[in-house]
Amino acid sequence: MKAAFLPGASQVVLQDVPKPAPGYGQVLLAMKASTICGSDLRAIYREHLGEGPEAYQDVVAGHEPAGQVVELGPGVRERQVGDRVAVYHISGCGICDDCRMGYQISCTSGQYRRAYGWQRDGGHEDFLVADERDLVPLPDSLTYLDGACAACGFGTAYEALCRLDVSGRDRLLITGLGPVGLAAGLLAKRMGVRQIIGTDPVASRRDLAVSLGAVDHASGGTQAELTALLGDGADAAIDCSGNGTAQAAAIHRTRRWGRVALVGEGGIVNGIDVSAEIIHKQLVIHGSWVTSTQRMAELLQRCAAWGLHPEVVVTDRFPLDQAAVAYQTADAGLAGKVGIVWAG
Repeated sequence: MKAAFLPGASQVVLQDVPKPAPGYGQVLLAMKASTICGSDLRAIYREHLGEGPEAYQDVVAGHEPAGQVVELGPGVRERQVGDRVAVYHISGCGICDDCRMGYQISCTSGQYRRAYGWQRDGGHEDFLVADERDLVPLPDSLTYLDGACAACGFGTAYEALCRLDVSGRDRLLITGLGPVGLAAGLLAKRMGVRQIIGTDPVASRRDLAVSLGAVDHASGGTQAELTALLGDGADAAIDCSGNGTAQAAAIHRTRRWGRVALVGEGGIVNGIDVSAEIIHKQLVIHGSWVTSTQRMAELLQRCAAWGLHPEVVVTDRFPLDQAAVAYQTADAGLAGKVGIVWAG
């Protein structure tokens, strides 16, 4: 079978590898969709980070998989052949406090925490072995591509919006209108937010956000534009860019007693006067890292109830044998989500 690897230096290598077999408590999935995340681009595709939770171990890439169960290993309790599932992309130790709460993403075990596509084989292959506990059922009304989008990007946005406790009382600022920013806007609409303002330096991304209905207004983020749109500030803000300037803008442009969530990885914030911008404004700032298995399942159920298909943010689809083109397209940063899809 075919599998895609990321050796760094903006390359993708497609190799023939043996079809895997599920072990105890595992299933074999026929892959149906595997989307590309900005973290894959930043930390693996362009370079290799050799330590910490993002240490890539030269495994099959892809940490946003969705597929169909085709084989059960011994000890599988609930899943059946034919089940449609998305894969929560971190497999933790299962016994630390964070894992017990479903937040395997922040598993404190350095020895047992392994991410699909980072430290264990991920979704850019024809068949994937996954632990049963990492599987989240996919409602019948949602597509496999919906499930792949929820596995990381939509899950990350939903977690942050839940922590912000957004509702109809809020005007929301989203800094960064890539796939996670688009997800945040689309979900916030369904959660009743009264007005959504988005910023991004790329005009094509601003246009896409408006056309999808993810934001009511999109700007390049200049001081004059934000002053005109926000007045005394947003009630809540979420940074999805991972850019220090945009992260600072999210904090600066949130009103007194407002709430901020930071989900974009990689930024360094400079120039924030902590007393004036945070303490004296009585801000609540959340650092929000992906989501939990329980909340991911809740998200998929709500998307089904809302009639929201996360795949609407996917602007480009490629077969596995065009994975190199898929990564080039995603790395250009000009459109929405990029997905690798299988027929059937």
